[in-house]
Amino acid sequence: MTPASDPGFDTGALAAYLQAHLPGFAGPLSATKFKGGQSNPTYRIDAASGCYVLRRKPPGKLLASAHAVDREFRVLRALQRSPLPVAEPLHLCEDAGVIGSMFYLMSYVPGRIYWDPALPDLAPAQREALYGAALDGLIALARLDVAAAGLADYGKPGNYFARQIARWTEQYRASETGTIAAMDHLIDALPAAAPADDGRVALVHGDFRLDNLMWSDKPGLLAVVDWELSTLGHPLADLGYFCMALRLPRNPVLPGLAGLDRASLGIPDEAALLARFAAATGLDPGDAWPFHLAFHFFRLAAIAQGVMRRALQGNASSEQALAAGRMAATIAQMGADVLDR
Repeated sequence: MTPASDPGFDTGALAAYLQAHLPGFAGPLSATKFKGGQSNPTYRIDAASGCYVLRRKPPGKLLASAHAVDREFRVLRALQRSPLPVAEPLHLCEDAGVIGSMFYLMSYVPGRIYWDPALPDLAPAQREALYGAALDGLIALARLDVAAAGLADYGKPGNYFARQIARWTEQYRASETGTIAAMDHLIDALPAAAPADDGRVALVHGDFRLDNLMWSDKPGLLAVVDWELSTLGHPLADLGYFCMALRLPRNPVLPGLAGLDRASLGIPDEAALLARFAAATGLDPGDAWPFHLAFHFFRLAAIAQGVMRRALQGNASSEQALAAGRMAATIAQMGADVLDR
């Protein structure tokens, strides 16, 4: 975490609000902004009544439908009785006047985050166990009964990938700062390459990667965080995104695993992850796997472009936002390459 003597909002006003609206809360409080994340600013809240986490919309002009912290809050509530571990949601404040934007408060999970998917501090057996636990989380998410969880209306019906391609094309065009030929190619080619809608519906996290998971020292999965991009979609969606990290370059901003000897590290290869997922869920992407990977490179490139636009406007939440935004062209080219092969 980075010390934040001035978190950008009135901590006294926040304390007064929470004391009035959250049973058991007692101030005064201090707010410390967490490192990492390019989207919704997240803070550790230390108060007289304990430790909490606050997640808010960023200030400034935002793209339509982005940064929906109220949707995050709803998902956390829905998953409280599920096999997938998440933090406990405590209070949603839709009044932007309290701290300058909508926010919610959740429980603090005292776990560890691994920012580098190569897990340099762990032994091979620990890496294998951690990746296995992460995949078990993906399996639990794919098998979740969305209707029983109260999320049957959480997303639009119809082909998930077609909708997502259209949505991220729109988001990319709205944040475009220059021409990226590979991105234009993906926008043209992905709709025709998308598999037919098979009617399967699952809760899709949308950003399921190691640094959005909280771990115990065992290691064991304590909580899945950052549900901003979640929606209803196809149960293979998160698997494609998770496996994309195996192919991303060893970049300090968006660290991947490309070029590493993953076998000696104890990190499962892509085929092993797919086989284990298929055995547990009955879902095998088969010949459509290149599309799944290309789609997620396209989507990540669109997200990176949005980060770049916010950085240029001065309202991105991380000091690394500009560097992350510059990765958009590289990521788009990786998507074009895997699709064309």
